[in-house]
Amino acid sequence: MFGYTKENWTQINGLNTASEIYQQPELWGEVLEIVKSNIKEIGNYLKERLNKKDIRVILTGAGTSAYVGEIVAAKLNAGQENIYEAIATTDIVDNPGLYLKKDIPTILVSFARSGNSPESVAAYNLANELVSDISHIFITCNSKGKLAEISKDKENILLLTMPEESNDKGFAMTSSFSCMTLTSLLIFDLENLKENEKQVAKLISTGKRILDEDYKGIQSTIDVNYSRVIYLGSSNFRGLTKESSLKLLELTRGQIVSQSETVLGFRHGPKSIVNDDSIIIVYISDNDYTRKYEIDILKEIYHDAGNHKLIAISNNYYEEIEDITDEYLYLAKDNSGITNVGFISLLYAIYAQVFSLLSSVKSEVEPDNPNPSGLVNRVVKGVTIYKY
Repeated sequence: MFGYTKENWTQINGLNTASEIYQQPELWGEVLEIVKSNIKEIGNYLKERLNKKDIRVILTGAGTSAYVGEIVAAKLNAGQENIYEAIATTDIVDNPGLYLKKDIPTILVSFARSGNSPESVAAYNLANELVSDISHIFITCNSKGKLAEISKDKENILLLTMPEESNDKGFAMTSSFSCMTLTSLLIFDLENLKENEKQVAKLISTGKRILDEDYKGIQSTIDVNYSRVIYLGSSNFRGLTKESSLKLLELTRGQIVSQSETVLGFRHGPKSIVNDDSIIIVYISDNDYTRKYEIDILKEIYHDAGNHKLIAISNNYYEEIEDITDEYLYLAKDNSGITNVGFISLLYAIYAQVFSLLSSVKSEVEPDNPNPSGLVNRVVKGVTIYKY
């Protein structure tokens, strides 16, 4: 995997993380089957609730799980009548009255790899306490976690458990992230499941190609000297830039500084981070209007003085990008790329995951346990939940 044998990965304590990145396309097929086999239960649960007047749908989680919500909300808000809000559990818990409204019917969608984080359980309890008409959807990778236990025999909770292998053993969330994202994109678009099923097939085949061959485009960048990496992305890819930045920060134990920003927001101060040891990675949109701004920032950064490196990643191929980047990666040359922008995020994420993994190796950090001191833990510890 990624130029190393299993023995190599074992020696550097990275086999779990490498395997969990590599297994994702296979798990996406399993996710589709989980949704299809539960389609009646899911459909009935959502239909009864989404038709309520003024219904709120809050997508919540912490860290990577919060970014799942941001990615999903951006996609769903583009084409649905209901408004989807991404609000992290870490925001809800320390000021619940700001986010939870008693008289507004609410569906709280909780994303959780382990289902054991203190904030996930607290957000559930606070929602029950403060909202008169509350329903829950738990999307978790751990069938034995606290959220899964809570869901038993409760009519206002829909539990969707991801494939067992998605409960990552490695420190960083990788396959758990993509499986929970795909699940939510599918269940809130059940009327288009047949078309999305075709898109998932293309998602799987493209994902396998990236993992077996195309990742080498990003691998070549590893040989460059870099100490800072900046991810830029607009609208649908904003949440993905945050997740990409977090993966690099986690897997290199902060030895490589990472930042995320919107394309237009980058000029308003955050661009100050760029120096000769920087790599800027820009996620490109298929939206013709949005892409004009992305092309402009590429031109600007490419022609700025200095030895920084600029990488663009797009779904479909755009010839004008070739001459204004140091490295241009694209998923489809003949305008045959995936059309579901939420699914595109999962493919871009693979590049970010592989880049973070290889950066971890370069930094001589153990990918499966980048923080052996316990400064940061796989499941958060040390959180005291206070009575509200």
